[in-house]
Amino acid sequence: MEGLRFAIQTRLGERIVSMNSTLVETVSINYEDFNESFLTCGTCLYGIWTGMYDGNEHTPKLLQCSHTVCLHCLTRIAASQTRDTGSFRCPICRELINIPRGGVSALPPSFLVNQLLDLMSRQRREVIPKCSVHINQELLFCETCDTVFCTLCTGGSHSDGTNSCEHTIIPFSIAIKRMSEILLYKANECISKLTQAQEGVTSELNRLNAAKERCLEQIDSTFRDIQTLIDKRKQEMIDTVNQMCGEKRRVLEEQHSLIENEKNKVEQECQGLQYQVEVRNITQKIEILTEKLDTAFSLGEPRENAFLTCDFTLNDSLDQIQQHLGILGKARTSTTFPSLCTAKLEENVIAGIESCIALRTVDYHGNVRKNGGDPVEAELLPVTADQSSESSFPLRIVDCDDGTYKIYFRSKKAGRYGVKISVIDRPIKDNPLYFDVSEHNNPIATYGSRGSGKDEFNQPVAVAIDERDQTVYVLDTGNSRIKVLNDKLECTKHVTNEGLLGRSCTGIAISNNGLVVVNWRSKVVTELTTDGDTIKSFTNNAFQEPIDVTVDRSYGHILVADNGLSCVFVFDEEGKILFQVGKKGTFSLISSVAIGPLGEILVADSRIQMFSAKGDFMEIIYDEGRGKGRYGGLVIDGQGRILASRTEQKGRTYVQVLSTMDKTVNQCIDSHESKLKRPSGVAVTNDNHVVVVDLGNNCVKKYRYW
Repeated sequence: MEGLRFAIQTRLGERIVSMNSTLVETVSINYEDFNESFLTCGTCLYGIWTGMYDGNEHTPKLLQCSHTVCLHCLTRIAASQTRDTGSFRCPICRELINIPRGGVSALPPSFLVNQLLDLMSRQRREVIPKCSVHINQELLFCETCDTVFCTLCTGGSHSDGTNSCEHTIIPFSIAIKRMSEILLYKANECISKLTQAQEGVTSELNRLNAAKERCLEQIDSTFRDIQTLIDKRKQEMIDTVNQMCGEKRRVLEEQHSLIENEKNKVEQECQGLQYQVEVRNITQKIEILTEKLDTAFSLGEPRENAFLTCDFTLNDSLDQIQQHLGILGKARTSTTFPSLCTAKLEENVIAGIESCIALRTVDYHGNVRKNGGDPVEAELLPVTADQSSESSFPLRIVDCDDGTYKIYFRSKKAGRYGVKISVIDRPIKDNPLYFDVSEHNNPIATYGSRGSGKDEFNQPVAVAIDERDQTVYVLDTGNSRIKVLNDKLECTKHVTNEGLLGRSCTGIAISNNGLVVVNWRSKVVTELTTDGDTIKSFTNNAFQEPIDVTVDRSYGHILVADNGLSCVFVFDEEGKILFQVGKKGTFSLISSVAIGPLGEILVADSRIQMFSAKGDFMEIIYDEGRGKGRYGGLVIDGQGRILASRTEQKGRTYVQVLSTMDKTVNQCIDSHESKLKRPSGVAVTNDNHVVVVDLGNNCVKKYRYW
């Protein structure tokens, strides 16, 4: 067995101390190496399986060629080769061996191998640890107490007052063998881990060299591009100088040629003047030369100058180039130690809603990193079998530049998921990060409850959110007031106005000047400030049962839904009617009206219909629920998604998130642990949260929805 070793040459081994400090010498050699080299049959390798030759079937026999083969192999070889020849060939050297008269069993024994077997037998007997006082007494080992002892020295017990039979006692030789095996296993395991670590460091060194080469290539490429731009600009300036010089040269050379021509003409006129005798001819020549003289005066000054220079001091371009070259590029490195970096979910994960994983990086010493720039990769994969159709999901990684990173993801279905995160191509601690995705969407904040306190709601029916400061305005109809909440659904104040009296206001909207409410009992539309002061109010003779109001803030139009006439009236800012949408039979008990991103008019009853800004019918957004339930509140967010509260005939209540692109339901907010009882008005925030009025529970609830 590996780890148990013997030696032919005795050496001082480990010293084993018994309870009475008895020292025992042990010897060790590599038994398996010795056995394989000297005590193993070279033909059948019998010694490998049994440990040595034996004195029976596998007794060692010496051949005339001096090789040793066991009797079993010789019998088999002789039976297959001799036939009538009475000889066979040595299986090791192939020399012809004559069989003696008594057969292969009459071949002489291998005395050297037998002597080695005897020697090994004696060495194995002597290696058993013995007590130095009682020479023939084998030492024992208590695994319970981790103690070596001699039963004669200790009087049968290795511990005072304790019976040795209550402990696990084994021969010390077996204990050494076991511990040697454990030691060897641990050593091999340690070497394996160190080898892996060495390979990892080698791989990182190779990656470092590769990263260095990439950086140098980027530097070369960038500065080649800069050099190309410089050479281009240099050539442009050279071409400009040549062009300017050419233009000046052309003017001066033309003038030079003209002067040369005039000079030749004067010389021709002067030829033969000394031979002229007629005064008339001389006078004509003088007049001509006088004209030439005037021309010479006009040609006496160059028509173009020789000024040509390059000025690099007209602006601060050189300084800017020097400044920008000084900050061009940046060699970055990182002290991040990926295997110590941690990631955690910031909130519960809900199907269809974007969630976030916060990644924090640290260095080798565990110190938190203060800057970003690390290459971070993440992959989100489903774990449960029913998610196998969705193999991977898009992720969005945001570097916060403070040593932290945000990993945003969205899973379409509920189930078990895992996210693999690596920094600088190495996995982080506790990777992958596993979590469950729920299909249930519970509120993150709630205000109000069923009760009769002065700060409690009494029949809240509608809500509006000012996108400018995210203030929440809830129409508290039973208390004839508006309750004002902040974005955390904390009450800040109450707003009262004469238009809110009668416990009959059913609709509220944000206008360009403040708030607009509609009172179905008084049939009055009131615009008021956020402090409760009336800005204006109006009514219309056509009103029969006005139940909801919204405002198109792009044009200031006020839209009032009327269930008596089954239509939507559109007014201008002053309350003058412009047109109406729908007529008797178009709608069945309108619940709410809303404005789309392009001015579309959306009306909800048991379904949702869309009309153009001029009132023309366009399409039905969602018609599957017609006759099965009714919508309550209706709102469109900044991305064109429609959110509507709905109550089914079977009692199911939820908020639908609809897509106007493919006319499908993206998700349903079921409020699993805080059931909606009679959801009515809805409004959205700028950060993908929806506030729902729960009339049945006299409260408002806030949910994440995207």
